[in-house]
Amino acid sequence: MNTIKHWINGTHVPAGDRTAPVTNPATGKVTGQVVLASVAESNAAVAAAKAAFPAWRDTSLARRTQILFAFRELLNTRKDELAAIITSEHGKVLDDALGEVTRGQEVVEFACGIPHLIKGSFTANASTNVDVHSVRQALGPVAIISPFNFPAMVPMWFFPLAIAAGNTVVIKPSEKDPTAANWMAELWKEAGLPDGIFNVLHGDKVAVDALLTHPDIKAVSFVGSTPIAKYVYETANANGKRVQALGGAKNHMIVLPDADLDLAADAAINAGFGSAGERCMAISALLAVGDIADELVRKIAGRATSIRTGDGLRGCDMGPLVTAQHRDKVAGYIDAGEAAGATLVVDGRTIAADAEGEGFFVGPTLFDNVTTDMSIYTDEIFGPVLSVVRVDSYDQALETINSNPYGNGTAIFTNDGGAARRFENEVEVGMVGINVPVPVPMAYYSFGGWKNSLFGDTHAHGTEGVGFFTRGKAVTSRWLDPSHGGINLGFPQNA
Repeated sequence: MNTIKHWINGTHVPAGDRTAPVTNPATGKVTGQVVLASVAESNAAVAAAKAAFPAWRDTSLARRTQILFAFRELLNTRKDELAAIITSEHGKVLDDALGEVTRGQEVVEFACGIPHLIKGSFTANASTNVDVHSVRQALGPVAIISPFNFPAMVPMWFFPLAIAAGNTVVIKPSEKDPTAANWMAELWKEAGLPDGIFNVLHGDKVAVDALLTHPDIKAVSFVGSTPIAKYVYETANANGKRVQALGGAKNHMIVLPDADLDLAADAAINAGFGSAGERCMAISALLAVGDIADELVRKIAGRATSIRTGDGLRGCDMGPLVTAQHRDKVAGYIDAGEAAGATLVVDGRTIAADAEGEGFFVGPTLFDNVTTDMSIYTDEIFGPVLSVVRVDSYDQALETINSNPYGNGTAIFTNDGGAARRFENEVEVGMVGINVPVPVPMAYYSFGGWKNSLFGDTHAHGTEGVGFFTRGKAVTSRWLDPSHGGINLGFPQNA
């Protein structure tokens, strides 16, 4: 039985008194035990990050960038290893896990440009013999609290920029799939990152609260459900920290009558059932406009019943849910939708999964004739349940989206450029797709929603991410006497 320990100051630390099981969700078998941090262990991780900060902050940008490039190359060479770890603990199929790693690597590559991203500005002779320049500087130790559904990509939304900018990191991954964080910690060490800059603290609410309230943690990045995101934001903010807390979602996809229905059906399948629906950008509500609903539902149902559900290492299309408890919760929503009067077109509760043992499977599930007062519409199910809501017009569809308390992602499928442009302007959602069902932006743009999908002022990665992990300083200077260096005819080099 593997014991997954904390990674503090460049090494695995001895096991603690409390542990939790780590399970392969495709088989239901316990594969390891993860150590759950006490307050003392949490304080030790922060202390290591604090001690490492001054030297890392003062390390040249050239050296920091070299380490980032080395990490990027190692990750690219060994990404299959990380994908296999993700599949074994989260359950998503191997191709999906590899895609997760690749999207996270985009942020690493973006962070490799940190010399350009944090350079300041300069004004000569702003006043007589007075110059003014600006700089962006690191904050100090920062905490990253990441969810189970993307154990590699979501941490990589944050830590490449935090480290590149000169901060030190304590990451608290989900206790459901913790091994990916340790693997990345070891990769950082191999890339040449000094000890104490990247620390992994495993745990539950004890560890989370310790990070949120620790006086030496300067900023907190969080991704998870809306109630917990709100708690993280309020607690960390009350303790004087910068916070970006990305919460839950209820993502809608509008299909207009002029859309290519085959393309729309493919997109609904991919966005609704990819990663078994355990994505904050999953499409869970499809708004069919006008008289296309019957045909669109038939097309989606035909595709849904052909999906092969099972162990992600067996070449299946869709894997299990992360835990037995979550599987039962999703099945309960299907029960509730059926009881509320929605039409259950495809039932995923009784599928025969291609897996050994007792895995945590719910197959693709499709409801039609869903109304906005049903729990399968109002709640974030976080499972492979797609609800079709029939609406009469574009305006009704837009109002449905804008009146929803969440505003993470949305999409519209149409061949009408005017309708798409109007939707882009009028919809009250942070990330919008036009004939793109999962509009996750590239790393050089920022990721985040509106309304109850975000607590805090900044989104993840992109320029907003750079701003979050640095703070500005303006310097006004006057020098009355010139100074001269010695003679050196060699070509100047960075160091």
